[in-house]
Amino acid sequence: MNTKIKQGICGVCPGGCQVEVEIENGKISDVKPLKGARFSSLCLRGKHSKDVVYSNDRIKKPLIRSGEKGEGKFRESSWEEALDYIGKSIKDISKKYGPESVMSHTGRGVFEHSARDFLTGPTAGIFEPLGSPNMASVGSVCYNSFGVIAPMTTYGIMGARLTPDIENTNLLVVWGANPSTDSPQFTFKRVLKAKEKGTRIIAIDHYKSDIAKRADKYIPVRSGTDGALILSIIKIIIDEKLYDIDFVENYTYGFKELVDYVQEFTLDRVSKITGIEKEDIYSLAREIATANNAAIVTYTGLEYSNCGVQCIRALYILWALTGNLDVKGGLLISPKANPTIKEFKCEKPRVKPIGADKYPLFYELVGGAHFMEFPNAVLNGDPYKIKALLNIGSSILTSYPNPEKYEEALRELDFLCVVDRFMTKDALYADVVLPSTTHYEDESYVTYPGLILKRERIIEPIGEARNDLYILHEIAKRLGYGKLYPRDENELFEMAFAKAPNIIRALNENPNGFELPKPEIHYKKYQSGKLREDGKSGFDTPSGKLEIKSQLLKSYGYDGLPKYVEPIESPISTPDVHKEYPLVLNTGARIQNTFRSQHLNIPGLLKYQPNPEVMISLDEAKRRSIEDGDKVLVKTKYGEVVFYANVSSDMKNGGVEVNMGGGNPTQKKSWRLANTNKLINIDNRDPISGFPVYKALLCEVKKWKEAEK
Repeated sequence: MNTKIKQGICGVCPGGCQVEVEIENGKISDVKPLKGARFSSLCLRGKHSKDVVYSNDRIKKPLIRSGEKGEGKFRESSWEEALDYIGKSIKDISKKYGPESVMSHTGRGVFEHSARDFLTGPTAGIFEPLGSPNMASVGSVCYNSFGVIAPMTTYGIMGARLTPDIENTNLLVVWGANPSTDSPQFTFKRVLKAKEKGTRIIAIDHYKSDIAKRADKYIPVRSGTDGALILSIIKIIIDEKLYDIDFVENYTYGFKELVDYVQEFTLDRVSKITGIEKEDIYSLAREIATANNAAIVTYTGLEYSNCGVQCIRALYILWALTGNLDVKGGLLISPKANPTIKEFKCEKPRVKPIGADKYPLFYELVGGAHFMEFPNAVLNGDPYKIKALLNIGSSILTSYPNPEKYEEALRELDFLCVVDRFMTKDALYADVVLPSTTHYEDESYVTYPGLILKRERIIEPIGEARNDLYILHEIAKRLGYGKLYPRDENELFEMAFAKAPNIIRALNENPNGFELPKPEIHYKKYQSGKLREDGKSGFDTPSGKLEIKSQLLKSYGYDGLPKYVEPIESPISTPDVHKEYPLVLNTGARIQNTFRSQHLNIPGLLKYQPNPEVMISLDEAKRRSIEDGDKVLVKTKYGEVVFYANVSSDMKNGGVEVNMGGGNPTQKKSWRLANTNKLINIDNRDPISGFPVYKALLCEVKKWKEAEK
């Protein structure tokens, strides 16, 4: 037996965990965390990554449809035939209907670091040089509220630059997030170390997550009402003059209007809205305001309500008012830094992308098309017809609400190409399916805070699978602009680091990678002009200050203040609906054995949770004669889906949490039939971001046998 040990980077998600890979006779036999590495936090998915690589479900050759759309009948083809077919189809459709009729969509499956760099900016749409404005991504329903719109309309910076100083804080608030299921788990490790050191941790969530169980205090909140809680905290801080007076007077815009607005968020009212005891709200406010410093760990959990953007803005405002913005132990603002990437500019398409008129601020700040408007464009021609779609590394039908509507749209397209490792339900409607590599089969690079590492190829590609970037090169070549994408590894590094050839040399010569210069630590950068291009003090916003009342939001017709809106369906806003559907539905909390909707076909991972579950409280289950493990029906006004009951004291009364990810043909039957998105209303959205409300609807849960009757 020929056994080798290679140092590498985990190949199943973009996280970049450094690993030690055991190779036996040319195949991966084991994956372990690399001891002593700076970025090694291997999760359950990483430990089972070889099962993903060698899954029998991997697509190994290009496929061309030979049956009806949705039938799943394909014939194998050569790469040349498949690529020529794609190129001709895109050209013909573009010529007949205009380039705007051609669209691309990328998902989390293609967010490998180098691919992400080349799929960001002017070439992100792949078809922009052709004249199409319609580049879209799963960012149409994830991250961009939290990571772009909220911070840009408040601080004037991207959320990627905001980092909780976990190592130096006295108080850590984990709000609507569970780092224990993150990928990678770097933040989780930092939180655990802080806990060992004595940092006080408060967790706020709709259920008692793993991180909440480790916290010093857990505060359960009704989903979709976090905004009201934050505004109540702000009211207490203002009333008791616990805010940073100097900061407010010199660096904020709209404080007086905020003072007037928050008066309605009394303890009595907000306690009824959120389900939190008045004493807990008051003590939480005092603790945040009086801590020597406080850091916040949050993520996308707050995005999915009717006021998601404004709720996150309120949280950012709270952290600034209490003097915890860009201070040691608070919420740090990182300096701009990115040594990579080519620059390419092409003429802007003559028409706006779909969704630009409906969600103009999303278009202004995020760019590209809004994929929530895809069915409307395909089926109704609003604002014009989309005729062709290139879908890379995304499972549309398990990611977007009302999947039946998206399924109808995919069937209606003149041409669909899917690039993936596995046969998704989307791919059943494709004219061409191209096999993609896992990252163990790629050679590229990964960027970390302060470090760039070379991703060494661990094994040769499975079957005829190819790297996403090289697939894009071949498609672009057939459209006349292949030079925009690298055709091989050498070109990848040359194009990515054209401005810094010393990085290429370091990556090739040094297994420890290229150390980026450590920036000097400067706190309160808004005082020293380090947040603005002109070097003046303040923030990079229209007013030059932190905008409590956002001028950018106002200019696009939205309310400038971080206003709370009760969920469109709730015990308060729709009491009649609540009688029939008495439980608040939450969807999408991550579980350890999946990566979004990926890996539910992998037996080694599926064993940790064989079936899709709905978490329900002990009392709510008892009222319905439901026992742990029972097959149950979860029903909303919009659809119904079968799950298995997880009866748990971790879930508060009045709410449930259901798993997402089910709905693909390679999954076992229980998961294949459990597409959570069938429960979601496609028209119920945050008006600013266009994000669907995934976490604040009403539902009922019934025992399956009762439901059948």
